[in-house]
Formats: sequence, C-alpha cells, structure tokens
Amino acid sequence: MSHHPPGSEDVDLAVIGAGINGLAIARDAAARGLRVVVADRADLGSGTSSTSSRLIHGGLKYLERYDFRLVRESIRERHLLFRTAPHLVHHYPMLIPFYAGDSRPGALIRLGLAAFDVMAAGRGQGRSRGVAVREVARRWPGLSTQGLRGAALYHDAQVPWAERLCVELFLDARRLGARVLTYTTVTGLLLDGDRVAGMRVEDNRSGAAAEIRAAVTVNAAGPWIDTVLDGQVASRRLNGGTKGSHVVVDPFPGAPPTCIFFEAAADRRPIFVFPWEGRYVLGSTDLTYEGDLDEVVASDAEIDYLLAETNRIFPSAGLTPDDVLYSVAGIRPLPYTAGVSDNAKISRGHTVHSHAPAHPGLITVIGGKLTTHRALAEDVTDEVLRTLGRGRRRCLTRHRAFPGADTADWPAFARDFVRSSPLTPARSRRLLDVYGVRARRVLDLAAEDPSLAEVVDEESGALAAEVVLAVREEGAVTLADVLLRRMLVGLGADMGLSAAEACAGVAVRHLGWDDARARDELAAYEAELRRYRPRALATPASPPSGDRRTP
Repeated sequence: MSHHPPGSEDVDLAVIGAGINGLAIARDAAARGLRVVVADRADLGSGTSSTSSRLIHGGLKYLERYDFRLVRESIRERHLLFRTAPHLVHHYPMLIPFYAGDSRPGALIRLGLAAFDVMAAGRGQGRSRGVAVREVARRWPGLSTQGLRGAALYHDAQVPWAERLCVELFLDARRLGARVLTYTTVTGLLLDGDRVAGMRVEDNRSGAAAEIRAAVTVNAAGPWIDTVLDGQVASRRLNGGTKGSHVVVDPFPGAPPTCIFFEAAADRRPIFVFPWEGRYVLGSTDLTYEGDLDEVVASDAEIDYLLAETNRIFPSAGLTPDDVLYSVAGIRPLPYTAGVSDNAKISRGHTVHSHAPAHPGLITVIGGKLTTHRALAEDVTDEVLRTLGRGRRRCLTRHRAFPGADTADWPAFARDFVRSSPLTPARSRRLLDVYGVRARRVLDLAAEDPSLAEVVDEESGALAAEVVLAVREEGAVTLADVLLRRMLVGLGADMGLSAAEACAGVAVRHLGWDDARARDELAAYEAELRRYRPRALATPASPPSGDRRTP
C-alpha cells in the first residue's frame, strides 16, 4: 500500500528505489526544479540502507587502494554532514591497534593516517595521533596487549540512526515537490521502441496499476539493479555486491569506551567493535553472495567469526552466540568484478551508467555508500540534466540543512529544548537524537492530546505521539515501518517486541486501524524480525546462506 496512491502521470524523472541513494537523487533533482516520482516496493530505506555499519567514513580504508578521488569525496561529504545533519552525524573516535603479525604494519598505518590528515585538513574533527602501549593499557584496559606494538587514535564519524537519514531525505524531497510511492512495485519499464519512457507500477495493497511516463528513468535499486533490468533491456551484469553482517550485543567484560578498528586474524579483514546506543556492534563480514537478495540473513559461520575475533582481541569478553541480541545482514551495492580474489579490492565508489545509445532515457546507478549519498545524487542529477538537454543548474544540497537541523544554531536549540521540555533530560535528548528540531512536533502532538504523552516503550521512553507522527507525517505505513525505521525502538534489546502491542493500540485509537489490522500488523512485524535472528524470538539456526568466500 502506498501512502501516496499511484496515478498515471508525466514527469521529468522517475526513480526506482527509495533507499538512501534514490531518495537523495529525488531531493537533489527536485531542488533543481525537476518533476520527480520515486517508487519502491517496500518502505523507505528498508533494504541495504538499514544494514550498514552506521559509520560515516572519511575514507581512510580507501587509501590502501590508492583511491584518492574517493577519499577526497568521502572527507568532503563527511564534513558537509557534520554541518547539515548535526543531530544525526557525530564525531566518532576510533582506536587502531597494531599487533605483531598484522599484514598492515603500524608504520604503514601511521603513514596512511598522516596522509589522510593532510587531505582532511580543515574538514575533520582533529588530527590522528599515536598511542603508546602503556596508554592503551590504561585507557582501554580490556584490549589484549599480547603482541601489541602500539596504536593510533583516528577521528571519524557515526550516524547512529542511518534510518533517519532516509526519512529526512524523504521529508525534504517531498517538501521540494517530489512524489514518493512506497509499497509500490515497479512491474516493468515503459518502452517506446528502444527508448525507456518511464515505468509501470502497482500498488501492493490495492493492486491498482499505473504508468508513470518520464523523460528519464533512473534505476537506483541498489543490489537489485540487475533484477530491474532483467528481461526489460539488454545489459551486462552490473551488480556484484558482497554480503556484510553485524551482530549486536550488550556491554561485555572489557568492552571499549571507543570504537576499535582492527585486523581480523582469520582473514586479515579490517573489522570493528564499536559502542552504539548503549550496546556494541561487531562487524562486518565481506563475503561473495549469490543467494536470494530478499533472504539475506547472517549465517552461523559469520556470527561465530565475529564473536571469535572479538574474544581474541578482548580476552575477558567471553562472548557466545547466546549473547547475540540480534544480527543485521545486507548486500553492499558494489560493481560486478569478474575473477576478483579479494572483495576488499572491489571499488566502493559509484558509477552513473547511461544505457544510451542502446536504450536512451535509462540510467543505472552502480555502487554508492552511505557517506557519499549526496555526491552520488549530484552526479546523477547532472547526468539527467545533460540527457534532458537543459544545461547545468546549480546543485543546492551541499549546504542545505536536513529538516531536523533546520535552525540557525543547533547547539542552542538543543540546550533550550532540554531545558524547556516536560520530559526527563535523557528522554528529551533521545527525541533530539532521533528527530532534531522536529522533536518539537512530537511534544506539540502530546500537548494537543494528553493520551499521546503515554510512554509506549520503557527502554527508550518513546511516546505514543511518535507513532502518530510516523504515519501522519513521515510516510510510515506498517507497524514495522514505525518501530524499525521511524521511532527506532525496534532496534532495542528485544527489537521492540515489548512495545509493539502498545504502538499498534495507538494506531487503533488514533490512526483508524481496526483490531484485525492491528493483529495482522503484529504478526507481520514478528515475521519481518526473523531475518535479524533476534534472541527475543529464540530464532533457530540459519538456513543455507548463499555465501561464498573468495579464494
């Protein structure tokens, strides 16, 4: 079911996919005056965008592959996000320990950090510095010192709630005039001879079909780009995405106060252990994947790998599979690279691929990262304008604040909000972290109807008003949309299961759901959670994974 029912129409640009890249494209193109429609068969950012490591990388890892363009782009985009989304993107220090036997010697890493600091001058949160073994033992006492040769402290960024980046891109794109159709399946491309002239769509709930004719169609379906093209237009394989899995655990003995970025002993891959919203994320894997893109689940082997590497570097941790609260797995939308022997060597950059002259009017986006979504969108819109023959139009998104940061002085707003809020400081700060300046809207709804001031999730302190805001103003359709990608209580210890019934009850009382709809939504929510293998549902061992390790 779409929250904006489809109807036949003509637009400048049709975008397939409402992940972070598709939404960013819609925002950029609408800001430059184009008529835009986006369609996605599910919710905003419910695919790869919600399965990332939640880090806004400055691009340090890409120096190893001499991809200086991507490093510069990542540094710039990280810097812009600090300014345009300060409520969502935060400074995040990382410790990089050097151990005897690592494939990347400490001297090499220090050299890379020095080069990175030069490239990031004036656009970072501080210079990296060396950390002696004695200081490591004092400040990170749980970290193994066996074979430790030293460490470096590096400054990067985190977006704790990547889902909210997608929601705010949607809000801004809509404010700029773009139309976003969720739960609307693209059933095919419209073809005028060889020319792609738009897309056919179908509302998932009603079955209503429509044609959206567009001067240009952009395939921004992430790992599904080849699925969109299959049987529609002739094309080589474009997607070669790899599987990345993470696990979420409670604080453990020896858990670090900052992110630890270290080399895994099993495969020499750089992996993380990092604090996140009172818990820890361990990740990620990087496996070739040839399985069903709609059934991506962390395997037992991946979970065991992440736990073993964490236990190795934190000897007192003692983590077992029973400690895993849930896991998160997704497919990185990387370019297909035949015969690759090391997935880390596959480019993390993006390509704007025009299918002209064979199929004019069609563009496919290959690759892309959370950090550089805005730059990708700028490149795509530039190509769309060239295709339309409209000449250059100035990009407006470089310095355009996200809706949640639409204030002249974010720190002052945050201080005033906490001071004047009727909630506890902790609950007020949570609203700011999730909604930014739009936290005022949550309190306004609760003031208009005192029943909406009810707490529906004890762990987070989330309010009933947030359920109403999610559906009425933020495009949520299902209970899963509300819990996992708007309020975010679905990412707590029990994945929102203890709050789900209360939230469904709010929808019955305030959003027109009947009891049958509420029951169906609760069942569907539990079904959606199965892919996370949550401990709260006592999910059995995973099915065959479709993973394939590179040689």
